[in-house]
Amino acid sequence: MRDTKESRLLLVLLIAIAFALITVDIRGGEDSPVDGARQAAATVFGPIENGVSTAVDPVGNAIAAVRDSGDKHDRVARLERDNAALKAKLGSGARNRSRLAQLDKMLSVAGEGQYGIKGAQVIAIGAAQGFSWTVTIDIGADDGVKRDMTVLNGDGLVGRVTTVGPHSATVLLANDPDFTVGTRMEGSDELGFAAGQGDRPFRVQLLNAKADVKKGDRLVTFGSQADKPFVPGVPVGKVSRVDPSGGDLTRTIYVEPFVSFTKLDIVGVVVEAPGKDPRDTVLPPKSKPRPTPTVTVTVTPSGGARTEEDTGDAGTTGNAGTDDNTDGNATAGAQPTP
Repeated sequence: MRDTKESRLLLVLLIAIAFALITVDIRGGEDSPVDGARQAAATVFGPIENGVSTAVDPVGNAIAAVRDSGDKHDRVARLERDNAALKAKLGSGARNRSRLAQLDKMLSVAGEGQYGIKGAQVIAIGAAQGFSWTVTIDIGADDGVKRDMTVLNGDGLVGRVTTVGPHSATVLLANDPDFTVGTRMEGSDELGFAAGQGDRPFRVQLLNAKADVKKGDRLVTFGSQADKPFVPGVPVGKVSRVDPSGGDLTRTIYVEPFVSFTKLDIVGVVVEAPGKDPRDTVLPPKSKPRPTPTVTVTVTPSGGARTEEDTGDAGTTGNAGTDDNTDGNATAGAQPTP
């Protein structure tokens, strides 16, 4: 093309059109009006680009390898220094093992309840936005965290998200006096509302004033509408005290939380609720009380002493004969044996 006034004007016009299309494309986002044209161009020119890339890439890689060969030693040394610094930052092996154990336990809870979670670390504690029991975690909006999401750990309910920044979020802990969550009793399905009381047990108002509740019964979250701020089935705590029913419309019980709110480190934000209510399946199996051994010592007139140990469960008995010069019968913890 000859360098004329008309050709220069045409070039300026084409550049202006190109910039206009770029602006429209960026502002349109996923609904860009030129998206169809872009996809069509990709369909037409994609195979050609792949062919050219296949032919050129080996040459480019060879050139890069020759160019960078002199820097490999320095790069390896630098990576080794970075790794050493990272290990020092992570801390001692005991601390890492503790965090790994917390993470494994939390993933087990998430698996049982079918919760989709984002792991996080507590990086700060203290008052925020007027709340007295809060923590700050190291993930935020860029990680998919939103306001009013449930927060848990390997022991149970930690709290809910209240404020979200790009890379961090504030969590209101479940023991805060302004915190309330719907609960369901294990087995009986009795419903209630648990309120935080700081360093004291939760105060739970059961809707049924005549509910049959005893010490040691366990509770989980009932769940909220649209699963915000609480998903169902997260362990809350176990009953430590039951107030006597005084004819009120509700019944008050006190629940010791499963979570230790002064020892928080690894937590998880529930970014995806379960497909169905897990009810109380997330609760760990109840541990059976260990039998108390009963030892019986019997001294017979013949001078033989026999010791019997009864576990109180399997009926296991151990006999041991010893020399004893004491006459008469002496029995501890059971009737004498003739």
